[in-house]
Amino acid sequence: MTPDPTRPADAAAAAAAAAAAATDDARYLALKTRDARFDGSFFTGVTSTSIYCRPVCAVRTPRRENCRFFDLAAQAESAGFRPCLRCRPELAPQSLIWSNQDASSILLRQAIALLDAPENWSESGSGAQMAQLSARLGITDRHLRRIFSAHLGISPLQYLQTRRLLAAKQLLADTSLPITQVALASGFRSLRSFNAAFSEHYALNPSQARRSSPRTGDIAASQSQVIRLGWRPPYDVGAMLGFLHSRQIPGLEMVEPQPANGLPGMRRAVRLGDGEQAVTGWIDARFDTPAAQLRLTVSDSLLPVLPALIARVRNLFDLDADLAEIDAVLAPHFHSGVGMRVPGCLDGFEIAVRAVLGQQITVAAARTLAGRLTQHFGAPLQTPWPDIHRLFPTPLALAQASDDTLGQLGIVRQRQKAIRAIALAVLQGDVRLSPAEDPETTMAALRALPGIGDWTSQYIAMRALRWPDAFPAADVALHAALHIPRGASATRNALAASQVWRPWRSYAVMRTWAGCAKVGQATDIPAPESTE
Repeated sequence: MTPDPTRPADAAAAAAAAAAAATDDARYLALKTRDARFDGSFFTGVTSTSIYCRPVCAVRTPRRENCRFFDLAAQAESAGFRPCLRCRPELAPQSLIWSNQDASSILLRQAIALLDAPENWSESGSGAQMAQLSARLGITDRHLRRIFSAHLGISPLQYLQTRRLLAAKQLLADTSLPITQVALASGFRSLRSFNAAFSEHYALNPSQARRSSPRTGDIAASQSQVIRLGWRPPYDVGAMLGFLHSRQIPGLEMVEPQPANGLPGMRRAVRLGDGEQAVTGWIDARFDTPAAQLRLTVSDSLLPVLPALIARVRNLFDLDADLAEIDAVLAPHFHSGVGMRVPGCLDGFEIAVRAVLGQQITVAAARTLAGRLTQHFGAPLQTPWPDIHRLFPTPLALAQASDDTLGQLGIVRQRQKAIRAIALAVLQGDVRLSPAEDPETTMAALRALPGIGDWTSQYIAMRALRWPDAFPAADVALHAALHIPRGASATRNALAASQVWRPWRSYAVMRTWAGCAKVGQATDIPAPESTE
């Protein structure tokens, strides 16, 4: 039957096809120019080679008629394409879409966040895994598959398998970790199941993939623990490291915004996991701005948990932010701030404690208290640097801390109760502080604890939960930057002013704190209510 453009259904289909063609033409232009701003936003499958690449791939540009475009690597692999060994799709930043706020899109984002968390990768049978995921979301596994199919055209299992395999591919290329450990670190139950999945998807066995991985001069065999992580330009490295430098805890971390030699970055002690399962070590992260890459060096002790560590480092430095999408909303309201990111964390519990310590005091005073807490309760750790020698205290250590000890460190009674309450909630599993959790539910659980108000819960959501729309409306510095008069209505005025920044209010907060906001313009900031 020939499509009739006068029929609404046919007209809609034709409009959708035209829009898709226009989008693909724009993507092909980005591919031709190797525009790094689109890295990870889409992947190109080349039908003549059955290989898919990042937009920044240095190979010869394929003919337009040989290109198929995909939003996700999992979609390309589901269509039968294999990842390029040169541009390495596993290095690309993730594509995070927050602008659509309908119910199914929110569920999809929550599901993807859970599937992106390496701690959820462990194989337990496909049916059991999807049942567990659906139960976490409060839906049936059938509805979960329906959402993935409608939005992405793939199943949740296909998405998860691609995440595992690309993580394994990165471990094979960038580390000397034995292949059996690569399989386990990537969530496979056995070497046999890993070999079968890798060969089926990539037409290579893992040993062949390791031998065929291109190595540059900065990744020699003797430095196999150096990992490269990509981001989309622009990136304001100075703003990120300046924020972290002003808050660095002595003994735990060292931030170097402008080192005398070498690249800017930070070093710090790291713990992943709790109790007997905890893994400790150190990292050294350096920003290579011309290459739009973070060079991450890790201690050998952390290699078995490298996928989980990489995910946390990406969160810490906000490497997956799409500034083009964010600036489309924020640029009219800020005179500068392009490239600014929202600093995250390696440990949600650590950020929660630091947020409590920072209540109603200066950044410098909060840093001093955090340093004392770390020195007294943090376990010692040997690193290559004498200035980094402590881990942040565990939830168990702070849950058992006495009033007298905390008081001697200068922590007032109200914050003592808040710290212990958070520690107990985390230990008991009542509060989970990770990007995979629902921010509204988690903030409500935090506010139910003694000494935790809206400002603290919003700050934790911004940095630990990685919620891009967090907004600490009661923040005094925010009011001052927006020229909002003090008074009972200041918080309400700040909330009113923030509505034009949604769903990127976390990014707006960072720009506002940096003094980038345009104020006094009726089109940007609503007029403050009278405080009389």
